Amino acid sequence: MVKVLIVFFSRSGNTAKMAELVKQGVESAGAEAVMKEAEEATADDMLNAGGIIMGSPTYYGLPAAEIKQLLDESVRHHGKLEGKAGGAFSSAANIGGGNETTIMAILQAMLIHGMVIPGTSKGDHYGPVSIGAPDGRVEKQCVALGKRVAELAIKLS
Repeated sequence: MVKVLIVFFSRSGNTAKMAELVKQGVESAGAEAVMKEAEEATADDMLNAGGIIMGSPTYYGLPAAEIKQLLDESVRHHGKLEGKAGGAFSSAANIGGGNETTIMAILQAMLIHGMVIPGTSKGDHYGPVSIGAPDGRVEKQCVALGKRVAELAIKLS
């Protein structure tokens, strides 16, 4: 069974709620969801997954330091994540608070690793974004992200 690693950092609990919803989507596609908080995850965990989805609150338009640290550590596996499916999601306190730039920072690192990122023409194009606690719209977007990345990971395996 293909594993999809869901790594997240959450101070307020909003990003953690989003991660749980992403997990539902991964499992609905028939993949195994492995959830880890960023502080517990290692770069080695990324090697054992067919897909990787990262979630972070937005701090000054960028991912939390805990997510950035994991991405920095993943440099030692440069070239070994090529062909894995990837995705990202974010939460922030304000509209225009930097959600998309946070997601793009994560996706840029994944692309440098050679990962494959499935976009969508519907909803949140780069990945789900939440302003405060996830509402019904965000819930659907998170489940859809998990399903989309898991389906791609299965196809790529």
